[in-house]
Amino acid sequence: MEHRAYVCTERAHYMCPNMHFGILARLPVAYDAQKARQTVLALQAAHPFLRSRITDEPGSGRLFYQAQDSLDIPLEEKADVDSWARDYDALAAGGWNVKAEALLKLQVYPAGDGFWLLVAVHHLLCDGRGLLQLACEFAEHYVKGSAPAFAPERLIASLADLPPKSDLPLVSRALIDDANRRWDRERRRVSYDDYLAFERRFLRENPVQRSVTTLGTSELEQIHAQCRQHGVSVNDWLIAKMLLEEGADKLVIAEDIRSRLACYHPGALGNYSTAFSVALRKRDSELFAFARQASAQVAAVRKEAQREMLVLACYLRMRPELLDAAAISALGGFDSAAGRFVGGRMFGFTARSGHCVTNLGRIESDVIDEAVFIPPASPANKTTWGVLTLNGQMKLCSVRA
Repeated sequence: MEHRAYVCTERAHYMCPNMHFGILARLPVAYDAQKARQTVLALQAAHPFLRSRITDEPGSGRLFYQAQDSLDIPLEEKADVDSWARDYDALAAGGWNVKAEALLKLQVYPAGDGFWLLVAVHHLLCDGRGLLQLACEFAEHYVKGSAPAFAPERLIASLADLPPKSDLPLVSRALIDDANRRWDRERRRVSYDDYLAFERRFLRENPVQRSVTTLGTSELEQIHAQCRQHGVSVNDWLIAKMLLEEGADKLVIAEDIRSRLACYHPGALGNYSTAFSVALRKRDSELFAFARQASAQVAAVRKEAQREMLVLACYLRMRPELLDAAAISALGGFDSAAGRFVGGRMFGFTARSGHCVTNLGRIESDVIDEAVFIPPASPANKTTWGVLTLNGQMKLCSVRA
């Protein structure tokens, strides 16, 4: 019997606006439409989720990734790469209907002896690391003809899939149980059609601003040298830099946990990451002193699976339909006291004042010249930074709601 992949921790992304993100990458070879379409087919052969839509399981209310006999992935050719931000927004302006559309959308910008590729995904398809993998696999196949290997998708499905001692502490568990009971008493549910109508309105009324900053090789080498000198990582430096520039005391960090999950098959798509916050109440205007504080906090969180996996354990213990209602209730599109409590008090969708950094790390590539990671613009955040370092050049994409 074929394994059925259910939407579990990913349910937090199912009915939440702006749950798409992307990579804009330049390939150093001429564009050929037929070759690009062959590359897409090769990716679909390797990744079942690229052939899937999200479907309701009859009788259970559960959602799963249902493979289709044939599923076209949009591949549009555009004229001017300078319009990429407008084109990217247009991809989801009408809402991203995951029950009717592919979870991947592509746009290309031919430019002489090379072309720019815009890879946009819905968060139900993968996390940031999975997106980077997809962009690299496209480039490897298109430039070299190297097809990715088939990778069976096994998602985080229960607390047993997380590292030991990842379950919620007693107080947090009681809070989630109470929210679940309040939701059950309401006897309500958000329909997906109602959510899509709300999403279209929300995207129209809440435009997002994006800007990209580039740090060249020499500047980046200097930053690395300073980080080594002060005993911090580049990620710690990014945390301190954002907090100081934004005048904030707290931010959320996304973290890849693939190496710690028995359910993960190398190369598979899906969400295999967690997120946790650091709060630095004592402000220090010196960047590296602040970075050392951040480094100590991050290390402390990583020593305790219960703190590191808190958000995933929360998702797994919460009623899936309550997760659906969290964002829309807190943002005023659905009347649910339980949904407002979870979305507003727990997830920050009411205040909308959060800050987040997602750093995809540093890679070298001979099939991609340069690339920008465009992070999701979560309604909970005021500012989000997406960072990618490729071939010695760091690009920082700032997204402001």
